[in-house]
Amino acid sequence: MKTNFYICKTRRLCAVCAGALLLISGSAQAQNLFVSGYYSGNIYEYTPGGGQSIFATGGSGDPFGLAFSSSGNLFTANGNYGGNIFEYTPGGVQSTFATGLVTPFGLAFNSAGNLFVSENTGNIYEFTPGGTRSTFATGLNEPAGLAFNRAGNLFVADANSGNIYEFTPGGVQSLFASGVGNPYGLAFNSAGDLFVADHGAGGIGSILEYTPGGVRSTFASGLNGPGGLAFDNAGNLFVTEEYGGNVYEFAPDGTRSTFASGLDGPLTLVFQGVTLPVPEPSSLGLLAIGITAFFVHRRRR
Repeated sequence: MKTNFYICKTRRLCAVCAGALLLISGSAQAQNLFVSGYYSGNIYEYTPGGGQSIFATGGSGDPFGLAFSSSGNLFTANGNYGGNIFEYTPGGVQSTFATGLVTPFGLAFNSAGNLFVSENTGNIYEFTPGGTRSTFATGLNEPAGLAFNRAGNLFVADANSGNIYEFTPGGVQSLFASGVGNPYGLAFNSAGDLFVADHGAGGIGSILEYTPGGVRSTFASGLNGPGGLAFDNAGNLFVTEEYGGNVYEFAPDGTRSTFASGLDGPLTLVFQGVTLPVPEPSSLGLLAIGITAFFVHRRRR
């Protein structure tokens, strides 16, 4: 303990401890949820208490995928009309980030700030923050949802084949899972498990859970066209139900409640400020140790 007290006597490291405290407290704050309304073209914003407002109106065309950049701007895939990627500032000002795509669907940012986009034709594109486009993968069968794991590997829901593919940062492809009816949305929880929205045949779908080793289980069933998946900071899973018009919230134990209803084809969703999987618990533990030492020192001065 003497070593910790000595370290915290330096102003610089005390500032690091205090900064770590702000990081943890900030990540613990509830974030607003954004939902794409496929039929209306609207993007809805929800407070943690369920208060709804319209963030962007029908100018989005058919909004498919949603993703936040590290700067806090919201990106949306303009699916059927125009094939654009739109960017919105936190104040709702719209600009066009990319054009000329063929039914873009899924969006996801990697840790370097590059945007990955799945396209109906079977391609996955990578865009630098400046908008330069390159082809990351080809030959897929209508790729939909995208998600990165902690290692930086990209997971892709290939809707028509029923497969989930994994790509290394260098683009090496492997098959992670097969036999999914109609996979749409993907999301990782803090334990590294992958959740998959199986849109289902005839709209009756389920949520599947895969361990990092690929062991599959059913997390929820009987949903009416599940599409988008997103975890909040507390580990609750939010799911859009396209044909039912609902957004459901699932506790980690699988208990379901209705977060929002009466929507016009909710398809995908994203939490503000959450773009990558939650940090490893061990990392948070290390930060907590530094913070504890800081406050113990403060009390004993």
